[in-house]
Amino acid sequence: MNDNMLALENHLCFAVYAASHAFTKAYKPLLAELGVTYPQYLVMLVLWEKRVATVTEIGGALGLDTGTLSPLLKRLEKTGFIRRERSKEDERQVSIQLTPSGLAKREVGTRIGAAIGNATGCGLDSLGQLLQTMKTLRHNLEEA
Repeated sequence: MNDNMLALENHLCFAVYAASHAFTKAYKPLLAELGVTYPQYLVMLVLWEKRVATVTEIGGALGLDTGTLSPLLKRLEKTGFIRRERSKEDERQVSIQLTPSGLAKREVGTRIGAAIGNATGCGLDSLGQLLQTMKTLRHNLEEA
């Protein structure tokens, strides 16, 4: 490590920022096949796992507020991948569920995940360790 504390190459935050941009670049052609943006893909990941979730649950999982999430959901609904439905018990709650078309896209999502895994050049063990390190880093920063 360079002794200069202000050198860009010595900042973890820049390494994470640059890696994020590299991920975005790697995902872009893969997401084109699915026809969604990266944030929309994240919503789809939540729904492929849960099948049905409220807007609040999706927002919590992704760290997004409803003001950011609502336009994403509207666009996903226009693609025919999801359906939004207000709760009959509490009209403030909106349930999001996959349509058959959205569920069918899960296979494409699996291929995208595998392609990104390959693009990292890491084995499964390394990816698991890196994922845990990033989760710990995020937790620590949120608690600071």
